[in-house]
Amino acid sequence: MALKRNLSIMWTANFFVAASATMVLPFLSLYIESFGTYSDAFVQRWSGIIFGVTFLVAFFVSPFWGRFGDRFGRKKILLITGFGIAFSIVMMSFVSSVWELFILRLFMGVVTGFIPTSIALISAITPKEEAGKILGTLQMGTVSGGLIGPLLGGLLADAFGFTYTFLITGIVIILATILVWVGIDEKVKGLTKQEQQEQQESMVQVIMGIIRHPVLLGTMLISLMVQLGNFSIQPQLALYTADLVDTNQIAFLAGLAFSVTGLGNFISTRFWGIQGDRFGHHWILLITLVLAGLFFIPQGYVSSIEMLIVFRFLFGIALGGIIPCVTAYIRQVVPIHRQGEVLGYNQSFRFLGNVIGPVMGGLIAGSFGISTVFTVSGILFFVTATGFFWVVRVKSTS
Repeated sequence: MALKRNLSIMWTANFFVAASATMVLPFLSLYIESFGTYSDAFVQRWSGIIFGVTFLVAFFVSPFWGRFGDRFGRKKILLITGFGIAFSIVMMSFVSSVWELFILRLFMGVVTGFIPTSIALISAITPKEEAGKILGTLQMGTVSGGLIGPLLGGLLADAFGFTYTFLITGIVIILATILVWVGIDEKVKGLTKQEQQEQQESMVQVIMGIIRHPVLLGTMLISLMVQLGNFSIQPQLALYTADLVDTNQIAFLAGLAFSVTGLGNFISTRFWGIQGDRFGHHWILLITLVLAGLFFIPQGYVSSIEMLIVFRFLFGIALGGIIPCVTAYIRQVVPIHRQGEVLGYNQSFRFLGNVIGPVMGGLIAGSFGISTVFTVSGILFFVTATGFFWVVRVKSTS
């Protein structure tokens, strides 16, 4: 009963926190323009910097939140990061310059430990044999929030303006955090003497432990490569869509092509988690990586927007199995008293992919064309699958 209640609460909270991270996408450049008279190049440059700085800072900070949660209780970290995110969003409604907005987005990156901590909280009370199903269900909240975020942000900005959009979103995050405060029941299990000694290990020792476990390290590298490949095309998607259609609804169709991947992810994530519980999460990771490559490369060579949307949807279905299976595998092989920190490192790998992917995609598109981005990223999925298969095979043989 406690697991079911905690899962429902964290699903809801993760939905709104994930939505808050992406809600500024539709109007970030417009909000920057409202601060003064700037050139298009200035607005485009700062839009990218301000959006990306949150993920860059989170890359460095995530393991620390995981470590603190393991030692002092994950519910406490959820409250600190939840109220921290809410504070940064509310304050964004009062800024009047690019630098003020940049600082608040940077601070938001510092407190972006909510979702990995929630995963660690639910993972710690989930039976290993059901880890894929339960964590896949939790992932549905995060995915759907990220999917709805841009749509919600655009609707609120059109209806109430930029200032009230930030205020409303911040208040919703506060309410979600209060729900966690009141509703989450975290029972902290006493540690054995050996577990207490292990918990005192330095971050370097934990990192070395991950490196000495090749399959665990491989799953984290999968997180990096999947985010890198997925985000490599995001900045180019609107331009690519414009080449496929002869209409003035380019922004809508580009948004649809982006969102339909999230829809496929949302639909399939619980299914893949259950299959991982049945057949082994490492095998599901291999299958979904291969499928991701198969569905990603053809996107660069379609002749219609309809075919692009179909392949983007199928790509999302493949992606849906990766995050829950990575998390479930960590649940199975990492001691509970260290899971938060290890999940934090895994989240850092994902954030690093978020940062590198768009840069890599932009460089490739500028030199060889947008279609090449799809090809290179698809090949990366196949290379990652091959490397992971080799690691799993060597591990099973030894």
